[in-house]
Amino acid sequence: MTPKLADYIAEGKTLSADEREIAALALQQIGDTEQAEVDAAWDEEIDRRVDDILSGKVELVDGEETRRMARAMLAARRK
Repeated sequence: MTPKLADYIAEGKTLSADEREIAALALQQIGDTEQAEVDAAWDEEIDRRVDDILSGKVELVDGEETRRMARAMLAARRK
């Protein structure tokens, strides 16, 4: 942790609970440029997944089968 960050955190602890909540929410928001980068990355991922489905590279599994597979995997880990 940088000294500057430590100072911000120490200063933040002097805020009221409501102010801390507002500050936390504001810090979690990303700017327009960052959002555009996130959106572009998701667009690429969606395109890749759709291509994998259409080309037959991946096999689709229905929701109930997915839950059965997940339960089996978790049960195997517990043993």
